Amino acid sequence: MTLYQPVNFAIAALKVATRPYYMIAALVSIDGICLSLAGAISVSLRLYFNGEFHPSTYWQLWPVVGLFLLAYALAGLYPGQAISPVEELRRVVLTTTLLYLSLGSAIFLFRDLELYSRAAFLMAWGLSLILVLLGRYGLRALCARQPWWGYPVLVMGAGQTGEMVIRTLTRRPELGLKPVAVLDDDPKKHGSLADVPVVGNLSMAPSLRQALNIPYAIVAMPGVPSRRLIKLLERYGRDFPHLLIIPDLFGMASLWVGARDLGGMLGLEARQQLLLPWPKRVKRLLDKSLAILTGVGLLPIIALIALLIRLDSRGPIFYGQTRIGRNGRPFKAWKFRSMVPNADKVLQHYLSEHPELMALWERDHKLKYDPRITPIGNFLRRTSLDELPQLWNVLRGEMSLVGPRPIVNEEAWRYGDRFDLYLQVLPGVTGLWQVSGRNNITYEERVNLDAYYVRNWSVWLDVYILIRTVWVVLIGDGAY
Repeated sequence: MTLYQPVNFAIAALKVATRPYYMIAALVSIDGICLSLAGAISVSLRLYFNGEFHPSTYWQLWPVVGLFLLAYALAGLYPGQAISPVEELRRVVLTTTLLYLSLGSAIFLFRDLELYSRAAFLMAWGLSLILVLLGRYGLRALCARQPWWGYPVLVMGAGQTGEMVIRTLTRRPELGLKPVAVLDDDPKKHGSLADVPVVGNLSMAPSLRQALNIPYAIVAMPGVPSRRLIKLLERYGRDFPHLLIIPDLFGMASLWVGARDLGGMLGLEARQQLLLPWPKRVKRLLDKSLAILTGVGLLPIIALIALLIRLDSRGPIFYGQTRIGRNGRPFKAWKFRSMVPNADKVLQHYLSEHPELMALWERDHKLKYDPRITPIGNFLRRTSLDELPQLWNVLRGEMSLVGPRPIVNEEAWRYGDRFDLYLQVLPGVTGLWQVSGRNNITYEERVNLDAYYVRNWSVWLDVYILIRTVWVVLIGDGAY
């Protein structure tokens, strides 16, 4: 029999306002709306371009939307808490594509295939992917910080790891896990941790679970001895439906780690995607295909930019700088010239007149206002169009569309032990740094993002970054 100890519920209940079923209902509704809208747009466009087309044939397929929602639920997209954006992208794309293939096969086997337009079918598939992903992103942007969004979480451990967990979940409300209370056996830590109340000892966990209906608990004590950790799991595992453990493995891959049963022993399998041949081939195929398509599609814009650079200031159209490539091989990364020809002298003169900016320059090699940049160069940098010539580097196999930011020799020391990770992959035209705040983050954070990318690399991560890049370019987020 479990002994429930008294808890200061007045403190702990302050932030318990989540309504998980509201979140699930919102996700199901937005998915249903987006899937229906994709079908309606596809049928309407087909009707517009073909007057003999009979849309009534398609209205019979609307109940299939319910089948899609059921499949999404089976894929773990509802309620979808604690799923990374990359994993959500993978699940949505695979589930939606599989269902459209199944639907097409069923029509082929049981109905007259000529009744349905293949163009409308393909259009509906593509629009479903785009609208569902955009709908989910928009819903989280609007609702993730609402009090009812997500599940309440109890954090066990009021140390540095517990604080990191709280700050991460608070910064990422779209994950759907909201810390409401912290427990720790050290009375000195009782009070507050990152604005979340530390309400008592670990023995109070069952009471909090029962009184506040908390389904999630996170054990944030990576330094605890293994025997005590096992006792904690055995003691509280029966109280919480979901018990997460933060292990003492900071820095290792997190996206593609899976549990393995080794004859009763727990093993963690970290899949090193970089060592698998077929993902690397797919990445290279995507690089070449997208580089060619993008280059051809943007050829008029590239020509216009070249003309504007020539009219804006004297000097060459392109600028090449030696960077460190995979395995340490140097290569020349190309960009549209965005600076005046005598850039070094202009910078030295500017820093001599503004010595207070010298520390900022030495730390980040970036200035909010850079006197070297030309008027057209300022526009190119804010829109990242100055990096379009690097498509040539991609075709030559010197760069990838997605990867760590290419660095010069003078920056290598700042990577420390993680420089070996940088050397394992091709540097990228875009990457996690570019879509995570870019120049608004510190150099150390940039190194951490590059290391995270290498450790967690996959084709899906690349696709996610490419999608995010389009959005970042459109809004000019963090670029200067």
